[in-house]
Amino acid sequence: MTVTPTPYRGPADLRAMQDLVSRLWSPASRWHIGDLAWGRFQHTGREPEWPTTIWRSGEDVLAWAWIELPDHLNLVVDPAHAGLAGQILTWFTETATAATLTTAVSAAEAHLIEALERHGFTRAPAEEPHFVHMARDLSGDLPEPRVPPGHTLRHVTAQDVPSRVAAHRAAFHPSRVTEESYTAVRAAWPYREELDTIVLAPDGSVAAYCLAWLDEANRSVLIEPAGTTPDHRRKGLATAACLSALHTARDLGAVHATVAPRGDTAYPIPRSLYAAIGFHSITRTAHFTRGR
Repeated sequence: MTVTPTPYRGPADLRAMQDLVSRLWSPASRWHIGDLAWGRFQHTGREPEWPTTIWRSGEDVLAWAWIELPDHLNLVVDPAHAGLAGQILTWFTETATAATLTTAVSAAEAHLIEALERHGFTRAPAEEPHFVHMARDLSGDLPEPRVPPGHTLRHVTAQDVPSRVAAHRAAFHPSRVTEESYTAVRAAWPYREELDTIVLAPDGSVAAYCLAWLDEANRSVLIEPAGTTPDHRRKGLATAACLSALHTARDLGAVHATVAPRGDTAYPIPRSLYAAIGFHSITRTAHFTRGR
């Protein structure tokens, strides 16, 4: 088999990367197709900072790697071609510019963990910052979303973009998301407007939101991201937005829902929110570092 690495050239290659993610997906996977759409389009002007290579055999994508300069690697490798992980780590070492290299994989991705350890990467202590992968079945009871009097729950429209962006920037301050980048997110596959849920405050501004991404092939929906502006927290608004998005996703055929909040003690609230609406932990990210 001839395997050829090729540089990322644009949205068609992103679809190829997403196709591999979808083919390998399980609830314990590090990546969902929505992660890639959100991650690549939430910021504008960063492509020069993101060397990305795809490994193919003919038309089949076997692996991809995306470096966030100067130091961090994202990667997906088909376990049937686990040997490609070594090529990726060599490319990463040659391309990254920092003195210390970092990456994160799912703790369930044994083939990647083995490759990282073989190439001299050291696993971070369990208590250090990480993300916990949570899942819930959508076939059972799903609570109905409720918002306080005077608030409105609905999906976003093009007219909401400025307020939706302002809400994200407030919830995740400091944020580089702009109206331009959020418009790019909305144009990306597999974005669906009906899965981009907002809660309007009595003054008409976006107070909370939940963006969900549906992988129709796996009947799985990912929440990424969800948030509430500081002035409207502790009212259950993000919970309502997430529940509404999950109801819509179920109506569209989803049977699995996943989300990956921080799992360490520094950020307990998002994890607690998702647990309260039926999500349970299934795995976590494993973080690795290596010096030059």
